[in-house]
Amino acid sequence: MKMRFILTVFFVWGTSFLTFAQRNAQFDAYILQYKYLAIQQMLQHRIPASITMAQGILESGAGTSPLAVATNNHFGIKKGVNWNGPVYEHPDDSNHDLFRVYKDVAQSYEDHSAILLKPRYQRLFSLNISDYKGWAKGLKDCGYATNPAYAERLIGLIEKYELFELDKEALALNNSNRRGNNSITMNGSDGSHYNNPLQIQNAYALNSGFTTERRRVFTQNNGIPCVLAIDNDTWKSLSNELGIKEKTLRKYNDAICEVPIEMGTFIYLKKKASRGPVSMKDRWHKVALGESMYSISQLYGVRLDKLYKMNFKSPEYVPLVGDIIKIR
Repeated sequence: MKMRFILTVFFVWGTSFLTFAQRNAQFDAYILQYKYLAIQQMLQHRIPASITMAQGILESGAGTSPLAVATNNHFGIKKGVNWNGPVYEHPDDSNHDLFRVYKDVAQSYEDHSAILLKPRYQRLFSLNISDYKGWAKGLKDCGYATNPAYAERLIGLIEKYELFELDKEALALNNSNRRGNNSITMNGSDGSHYNNPLQIQNAYALNSGFTTERRRVFTQNNGIPCVLAIDNDTWKSLSNELGIKEKTLRKYNDAICEVPIEMGTFIYLKKKASRGPVSMKDRWHKVALGESMYSISQLYGVRLDKLYKMNFKSPEYVPLVGDIIKIR
């Protein structure tokens, strides 16, 4: 009887541990989609990418909360006294709290950084940029959230999803910029490297009309070299900057007609793959609000015609929120 009890306790504990250890697929998809927005904020403002990403996941339910869906507000930022943009009424501390509405998620990430750059949080910037635990506890101490477990929740997300790797990637990009390398090492999520042959001078610095320094993020996605689009990018401006003919750049990115470029989109410097990354072998993409077959093909580095084909869809197909899309 005693042995049966021990085995039962072990089984229950083991099952609970395995359940806890499992990663949330929605969280993984969110990280893949927005990780380079977090890296950009670290390059521009010295806010750890791990902290930004963990807060985005926590505050927005990985982009699925009613507030995030309705407003692109991924950090739960309320109207405040200095906001002149549109607002959205949503119950929080009261039944009629007003929250900021953003044109896109990238603007939400920018505004989150602007909040943390205020004097209230200045002491955080004396911490080591890699000290995510110190940042998490400091945010709580500075009054960012009232939940007493806020710091622990951020740290838990960072460690479970290894978000500290985003900090390492940002530091690697920053070091390349400081060395003034024209041959840029791009670090892929799989640990591989790609040396950019374009010999672009000052590739990480780009003046795009912002008051803060803008840095171009080079990386690779699904094994394909790419850059991350920033505000005001056009196919012509990217062609001039990257030294690739506009027609060729459009072809690489399935942009045969005039497709506006959204900030945070992967722009590929070589032809996209015929199928998605190995990590999507046994997983499917669940369509979120505002996504299209084109945006999904850019997210995973898959040619648009191949994406239609593997899902048995015609080019007239328009995905609906909640549709399941095969990537690999």
